Amino acid sequence: MHALRPLLRKSLFNLFAAALACAALLAPRAASAEALLLIEADSGKVLQAENATIPWYPASVTKIMTAYVTLKAVKDGKLTLDTILTVSPTAASQSPSKMGFRPGTQLTVDNALKMMMVKSANDMAVVLAEGVGGSIDGFSALMNDTAQKLGMTQTSYVNPNGLPADGQITSARDLGILARSFLRDLPEYEYFVHIPAIRFGKRVTGNFNKLIGRYPGADGFKTGFICASGYNLVASATRNGRRLIAVVLGANSGTARAVKAAQLLERGFSQDNLTWLRPSLGTVDKLVPVDASPPNLRDDMCGGHRKRPASDDDDALIATNGGMSGSASATGGEAQVTFFTAGLQPPLMKASELMASAPAAAEPVLVYTGPTRTGTALIAAVAADADQQATPKPRGKKSRVAKKPDAADKPADKPKDAKTAAAKPDAKPAAAAKPTDGKSAAKPAGPKHAAAKPDAVAKPAASGEQAAKPAKPKAATKPAKPANNS
Repeated sequence: MHALRPLLRKSLFNLFAAALACAALLAPRAASAEALLLIEADSGKVLQAENATIPWYPASVTKIMTAYVTLKAVKDGKLTLDTILTVSPTAASQSPSKMGFRPGTQLTVDNALKMMMVKSANDMAVVLAEGVGGSIDGFSALMNDTAQKLGMTQTSYVNPNGLPADGQITSARDLGILARSFLRDLPEYEYFVHIPAIRFGKRVTGNFNKLIGRYPGADGFKTGFICASGYNLVASATRNGRRLIAVVLGANSGTARAVKAAQLLERGFSQDNLTWLRPSLGTVDKLVPVDASPPNLRDDMCGGHRKRPASDDDDALIATNGGMSGSASATGGEAQVTFFTAGLQPPLMKASELMASAPAAAEPVLVYTGPTRTGTALIAAVAADADQQATPKPRGKKSRVAKKPDAADKPADKPKDAKTAAAKPDAKPAAAAKPTDGKSAAKPAGPKHAAAKPDAVAKPAASGEQAAKPAKPKAATKPAKPANNS
């Protein structure tokens, strides 16, 4: 019997290898719009890889590199976490997701990093880039130099936030290398990649990474989404002292990417006793890159079949009064896969059910504008930010003197209409149906741009002025919305 064991083991190995070969032949058709990777954080050993070396658009997982370069500069003494940065017009003009601060707003490196990593704030990524590299181009050069030093041979960057750009490319392989490097080189700043939620004023935003607070041992990293890339996620978890990193690129929803990452991690943690059956896939840096163009998933992700615009905060946890609630949709076949979850009851549950459950209770981390504060000064700063959120009224007055009310929001309306209205306050009665005579009547604090563009934001019954002039649909225009959120 003992003599048969080596033969049995060899036969099982051959069968397993044959199955893997068949799967590899079918993989390009079955998983052409998705890339998956699972590695050990310490050794870099590859446990699973599907399309892992196909180039991909990174979207907001780009911000892992932005955080790495920034924190490396902090570690090297070039700046500190308390260094004050200023929001520039360029930063304020970035597309959502963003904090939405006006140009001139100041905040620390520490708070900008937290906002960027939890809310995936594109404006904060530019604030950090300009603070460290002087400009977007200067910081992108630092990102590319760092990528080459880390061995990320399939990666190139043109911006710090991952908003759509043809030259912004990476791969699951390179993201695995980056995640390992972050943990190895910046262990003292690791907490930035697993903050469960932030509180800014009255608003609480949960981490877009749905594994945080749900999957046992989840401790990183970052999500990303643009239409061309699909839903991306770099995730990590630690169990019994062993840390794994999972990369999912091109999932069809925020829930789906979390479910797939959880399944990868669970598979990795449960395979300890079967390692002798699996052929070695080597280490992540030895995976051979594929020379190809990144797949463009725009039609699948942002086509007309979607009931609502896709974005990185798909199914994100957002609350206004300090609470956190979770919601998740079923993910088709993925919802039927079950796995063990340590410490949870019942012990066997569907991955989608785990992602749909409420996250573990956690106190949101306070973030605020201005310099570093503690004690009563911190309480006052948080209260001041909350007051600004609750009173947006001054914006209506500014529209009379400012041609461009917000650098991040540029309506197509012509600002010179406001001057025409000022020159003819009562020249024509309401019957003239002219959109520029809005200033002839008293205004009860109308909406923003009311002086120049009564219907500029298409809110037909928002003020008394509009009620007094029913025949003015002509001036209605809408600000252009960005095609992608990251």
